[in-house]
Amino acid sequence: MIKKHFTTTEAYKEDTYQKIEPVYSVIQDKLVFSIDQVLDQLKLKDNMTISFHHHLRNGDAVLNKIIEHLDNRNLINITLAASSLFPVHEPIIKAIKKGTISKIVTSYLNGPVARAVSQGMLKDQIIMQTHGGRARSIETGEMVIDVAFIALSCADKNGNGNGKYGNNAFGPVGYSIADMMYAKQVVVVTDHLVDDVFYPEIEAKYVDYVLKVDSIGDQAAIVSGTTQITKDPIGIKIAKDTTKILDLLGLIKPGFSMQTGAGGVSLAVASEVYQIMKERNIKGSFISGGITGYFVKMLEEDKMDQLYDVQCFDLEAVRSYRENKNHIGMSASKYANPFDSPVVNNLDFTILGATEIDVDYNVNVTTDSFGYILGGSGGHADSAYGAKVTIITTQLMKSRMPIIKDRVTTITTPGDSVDILVTERGISINPKRVDLINQLKDKIKLSTIQELQETCYRITGKPVKIEHGDKVIGIIEYRDGSIIDYLYKK
Repeated sequence: MIKKHFTTTEAYKEDTYQKIEPVYSVIQDKLVFSIDQVLDQLKLKDNMTISFHHHLRNGDAVLNKIIEHLDNRNLINITLAASSLFPVHEPIIKAIKKGTISKIVTSYLNGPVARAVSQGMLKDQIIMQTHGGRARSIETGEMVIDVAFIALSCADKNGNGNGKYGNNAFGPVGYSIADMMYAKQVVVVTDHLVDDVFYPEIEAKYVDYVLKVDSIGDQAAIVSGTTQITKDPIGIKIAKDTTKILDLLGLIKPGFSMQTGAGGVSLAVASEVYQIMKERNIKGSFISGGITGYFVKMLEEDKMDQLYDVQCFDLEAVRSYRENKNHIGMSASKYANPFDSPVVNNLDFTILGATEIDVDYNVNVTTDSFGYILGGSGGHADSAYGAKVTIITTQLMKSRMPIIKDRVTTITTPGDSVDILVTERGISINPKRVDLINQLKDKIKLSTIQELQETCYRITGKPVKIEHGDKVIGIIEYRDGSIIDYLYKK
């Protein structure tokens, strides 16, 4: 099976910043020092859509502050279009219960808000998108943003700014570029005002107001979850087997490109790949996606030409983005918009995880096996579709629960985009990838995914099927906007 890509349409130019003519603000003095003052100027009303980005991840303080003030104004039926939501955003549950927030559109959702949404607390529904799908929906006008609140760690009084400098520097602002360009009104929120910003990622010509606050959050909390190479023997075995497959397929070669997640096994794969690169004096082309300090090391040791960064996963990546000219920020659209010419379409391989995978190779990273929301696609479905080879790495069982299901609880990434499954007890290739099977069948032991499932069942027993309720609380959008699954009230 050869993966096909969307082609660029006439409506989209390759340069993200040329897609629309800027609308200049009629406000001469954009700078304000009070949330209430800026909300008065914005004339927010019921039923509007407001957006936020998540580059500060679990250290973000901007979203909570704005929602608290909206709640105090007794607004209702607000659609919250946050690129991702984290445990730090628990305070907005109050606004959800009250009906201030009635709908959420996001690419990732974790923590107490995810639990509340799973229990049906939203008046309307949640829409789960991919990172590329979010950019597409904004740029096509499918999702219209009334006000975009864009946190910047450094900005001038006109609204030029970036995430490179300041006490809470967080790196590129890729997920907010579409918001900046297409929102009806744009508010830059910063805790670090400067006289001039060189090479701004957010441009004043798109900005209506600049809100100065005491703090946009805590950059230290950008690091959430594991961003260290696993030391678990099972994870190490999976990483070594994955790297062997990549090598046998001839994918570790001069000029190759890759993307991995920030989890321990994914980084272990990157580490194994790096050892081969050093031994054979191989230099790669680029690494894309969320960037960690481990990838910075590969760049600074001249083993990669470039890093294409849409968000930083740790402070070493933030430092590199500020200092290295070959550590390049990109918009979410340039990263993964299926209607553009995204970077993900140039990946030789991507290494991804799974909460569940089924016998048709559909992957779930959105919910647990009981249907509670615990994450979302992010760039999972985007990079899986774009890469020449997509490898899922996972243990065959977790907490004595089998990972391979007859059907996943929730489809995040369709099986057509998944090529290889690597577990500690065996390797399976999607039957549609006859080319890969022919390349590997005489070199490594392969199993069908059904055989791996039976191996697991012999240990765990066959699990009882968990039935979901009838009430739909949300939808899973594929990157092109089509609906591929539903979320049900728990």
